[in-house]
Amino acid sequence: MLSRRGLVLALLAAGGPGAARAAGPSTVAPDLAFPRDFGAHPEARIEWWYLTGALAAAGRTWGFQITFFRAATGIAGAEASAFRAGELVFAHAAVTDLANRRLLHDQRIARSGFGIAAAASTDTALVLRDWRLERSAIASDRSRYRARAASQTAGFRFDLGLEATQPLLLQGERGLSRKGPDTAHFSRYYSEPQLAVNGTLALGADAPLAVAGRAWLDHEWSNALLAPEAIGWDWIGMNLDDGGALTAFRLRRRDGTTLWAGGSHRPARGQLRDFAPSEVAFAAGRHWTSAASKAVYPVEWTVTTPAGAFTVKAMQDDQELDSRASTGSIYWEGLSALVDASGRTVGRGYLEMTGYATPLRL
Repeated sequence: MLSRRGLVLALLAAGGPGAARAAGPSTVAPDLAFPRDFGAHPEARIEWWYLTGALAAAGRTWGFQITFFRAATGIAGAEASAFRAGELVFAHAAVTDLANRRLLHDQRIARSGFGIAAAASTDTALVLRDWRLERSAIASDRSRYRARAASQTAGFRFDLGLEATQPLLLQGERGLSRKGPDTAHFSRYYSEPQLAVNGTLALGADAPLAVAGRAWLDHEWSNALLAPEAIGWDWIGMNLDDGGALTAFRLRRRDGTTLWAGGSHRPARGQLRDFAPSEVAFAAGRHWTSAASKAVYPVEWTVTTPAGAFTVKAMQDDQELDSRASTGSIYWEGLSALVDASGRTVGRGYLEMTGYATPLRL
């Protein structure tokens, strides 16, 4: 059953009184400006910073993710009182413990203010109690991030430094990413692939381990992300072993067919190639059924793009996140391998699948 907090958030995210209406791409300049656009966009109804990656130490591998969301509630007059929730901040954090075949996951939610939750508009500076994601500049076109999260309930804690090794990757048309046949459905969207990670990870009562790895950061914001007929999406963000970056996504209808698709490929040395909807295809392979939600997820995919045809394989089947106490949804996101046509692993990153347990509503 949907929790009360999850239901309230789902209703607010779906749009309340005063919620901004979307403007089509033809009426909005697509250019992003940095460092301003590293920060929050209060004029947007929904926004998230999505950090995922793989960590390694002593011959073991873990997946990790931390995601911060902000959502405008549309409550009239909220700006006049600190006690009215004009904006909600919520977050998920998780660790995939491959050696023990388990997913450790926690979530949080709070209204902005009172020193509890904040999403700064001037730069990436996200706070939700003791969870943090913060950016600092190391050059005019390079960033350093610090991500911290701990959960006694789930039994994990990490403190990670992440450094850009490549320029920003602007998804879509210079950062404007279409999400449907109607031009009203789009997001502003950039990525930071191939982030070099160093830090510490601890599980349960174990002492922190020094870990290193690679990560991927997405920052996306929108007033109207999903078309009415879309129930969810399938998405991959893959750090390629040769230094490249591959993104592919599709929006699904209820019958499983593709409503819209897109993505991009940036070689380690070369030009970014943005994909047209007709150039991306997702074909489901092996499936896994969640004992908790009974949802059936494809945990292997064949993904065809102009950069090649690949098999995406979940490195652990059970990476379903029950986030009904914050976002009001259940979805699957987890560490996965990218395999080329010859059977060679050529990259690693995260696969995300929404709308399989229940239709997604943003």
